[in-house]
Amino acid sequence: MINRDPLQHAAELIEQADALIIAAGAGMGVDSGLPDFRGTTGFWQAYPALAAARLEFTAVASPQTFAEDPGLAWGFYGHRLGLYRNTTPHAGFGLLRQWAERVPLGGFVYTSNVDGQFQKAGFDEQALVVECHGSLHWLQCTRPCSSALFPADGLDTDVVDDAACRWRGPLPRCPRCDALARPNVLMFGDGSWVPDRSEGQALRLSRWIASARRPVVIEIGAGTAVPSVRHFSQRVIHAHGGRLIRINPREPQVPTSADVGLALGALEGLRALDGALQALR
Repeated sequence: MINRDPLQHAAELIEQADALIIAAGAGMGVDSGLPDFRGTTGFWQAYPALAAARLEFTAVASPQTFAEDPGLAWGFYGHRLGLYRNTTPHAGFGLLRQWAERVPLGGFVYTSNVDGQFQKAGFDEQALVVECHGSLHWLQCTRPCSSALFPADGLDTDVVDDAACRWRGPLPRCPRCDALARPNVLMFGDGSWVPDRSEGQALRLSRWIASARRPVVIEIGAGTAVPSVRHFSQRVIHAHGGRLIRINPREPQVPTSADVGLALGALEGLRALDGALQALR
């Protein structure tokens, strides 16, 4: 069998698709300047104060930290919220939007990222995005007293002491019961996350993909350490007869020869794929 050029193969899959699913992990944001927290070393490089305290990501990103040290928990999440607000999505987001607009059924995003970058890049949150781990731009009660969510728009992240990773102002409160508020993000060991918003998004995706006959998943920056996005990609392949284009610099392996793995970073891979698409037209 003659080996096919992987970029040409990937471009042909997109051209033949009737639905495009964009499945994105933390690696999608790296080219925008966002940390991906890959391993303890990467996490501690981003948060030196937590390195000094020998606190790992799994310990800080937990409901237990909100209960025991809310100033630290909100210092961490408040810093991230400010970072996400000030980040401009890289050009690869725009390429994905262009490709999705060309296929008959359009595109849908499935992401484990809580940064809101797809919405910032122009993807319609109400119709086109599933955030399977929630969003840092929405808050909930820590108890929780109800399933109600409230936007984080009014939070002033300038009160975060970045060097100490601590929230120095009044802590965010639930508007219903005045208990401590927290991000509507799925944390480690989390039994109090309110999943309603994410489940509603997933239901819209399920209804949309049911009509697809030739879906293609473009999976970007999704590793095996937290495999939520990878598991989703596998479900699309098995349940809907889809094909997979996996862009990942370290783990590009794909299930079958009908799929394509590109050992590239997000922006580099998307630009290379755009070049192959242009060559087909």
